[in-house]
Amino acid sequence: MYTLIINHLTREKRYALVKNNEVEKLVIHQPQQQSSVGNIYLGTVEKVLPGMNAAFVGIGEEKSGYLHRDKLVSYVQNNDDKLLKESKSISSYVHQGEKLLMQVEKEAAGTKGPRLTGVIELQGKHLIYMPSGRYVAVSKKIEDDEFREKLRHFGHEIKEPEEGLIFRTSSKNESQNHLSAELEELRLQYKELLQSARSLKKPGKILENNVLLDEISEEIYRREITEIIVDDLSLKFDLQKKYQIPIQVYNGRENIFSAFRLEHEIDKALKRIVWLENGAYLIIDEAEALTVIDVNTGKYSGKQDLANTIVKTNEWAAIEAAKQIRLRDIAGMILIDFIDMKDEKDRNRIFKLMEAELRKDERRTKVIGFTPLGILQLTRKKTKPAISEALTVKCPSCEGTGRVLSPETVAFRLERELWEHLGGDCEAVLIESTEDVLRIFSGEQNIHKKRMEELLGMEIVFSEITSFKPFYEIRQFGTTEETKKKARM
Repeated sequence: MYTLIINHLTREKRYALVKNNEVEKLVIHQPQQQSSVGNIYLGTVEKVLPGMNAAFVGIGEEKSGYLHRDKLVSYVQNNDDKLLKESKSISSYVHQGEKLLMQVEKEAAGTKGPRLTGVIELQGKHLIYMPSGRYVAVSKKIEDDEFREKLRHFGHEIKEPEEGLIFRTSSKNESQNHLSAELEELRLQYKELLQSARSLKKPGKILENNVLLDEISEEIYRREITEIIVDDLSLKFDLQKKYQIPIQVYNGRENIFSAFRLEHEIDKALKRIVWLENGAYLIIDEAEALTVIDVNTGKYSGKQDLANTIVKTNEWAAIEAAKQIRLRDIAGMILIDFIDMKDEKDRNRIFKLMEAELRKDERRTKVIGFTPLGILQLTRKKTKPAISEALTVKCPSCEGTGRVLSPETVAFRLERELWEHLGGDCEAVLIESTEDVLRIFSGEQNIHKKRMEELLGMEIVFSEITSFKPFYEIRQFGTTEETKKKARM
């Protein structure tokens, strides 16, 4: 039974899942981190490279996309013998100047443009529809083999030969009539996309994937959410159209995350040391290549023998480490340095406990096992930056050995703090801040600053200061004249 709390009012969008007053999950979306994965474009083939069996496709963005032959609709739909089909180069399937409907599969990175596919996927509640997919698949989380085969057979019955379908986990609870109706809705959505593409005269975006709403939808389908609390009335109306869940609008002056003590949880998720209730603690060090979690007994000495104290501490540490991995969204290679256990039976106990705790995580994880030195190895699939990576940057004053809050994070905190003064009777507010925070808060040509001034009904006056890290401080509220005079001092 979960409560979903959504902070949607400001530019930085956030949500949290709370169960029995414990935060189970934190998700933060900043504008500059908006993913293009899932976006659909009308593209034009700029260059065909037979030697690489690939093409570069202009999609109206700064960088052209990379498209492999096997991701072309003309290749997927070709009915030739498999060996014959694979022996032909990309030039047999596409030509320069050709217009194609493309979907982003992987983000642009560094000098590389986004990776594209012509096999479009449209996400539904229970189905993923591929107008040119030509196959049927069933979520691996549906474990009943007989039911999986039944769904697969049903998929072949309702789809056209050129179409493809993937049955999501939630489809196991739906009737065949509901699934057929959803397929028709997705077909209609695809026809509308084709109409939009025909109206474009040059490459450009046709459909932008709303990652936040998609993730919220996934949470609602995946978990038993009994209440949603939002700070944005328009979002409430959007959610009410889709879900029969009680939705409450929070109207307090204080930011919704502060009111529900979630800001405190974010601060904890950025700290290196995590204390356990028994006085033991974890040290979490996140690096680019891997994350190391070190377990220490701390103040805990136990009431029985040393071996029992070690095992009990490691049990508590395993549960907390799994929770921190989820909360911080740590991914990649993870090493947990448990307190050394001599008995193989004790190691197996911790191994199984870790596996059980990580099964609560919807992200794919794999517990590999203990090294000869007693370090537990595991991996977790990475789909987006961890919270520390999203909210912090390398600290220039310590030459990258530590991290500080990024200018974006500090600017969005200022925006939230000012929202708490909505409806105040002051003419102006004076804020001291570093140049980077001022720039991000204000936006191009002061567009965001002007918007905030109109909403708050007061002038925002900045006094720029120098600091080694992004910083702001609200100095005073008052009349416009005295505030500007104070800023010049």
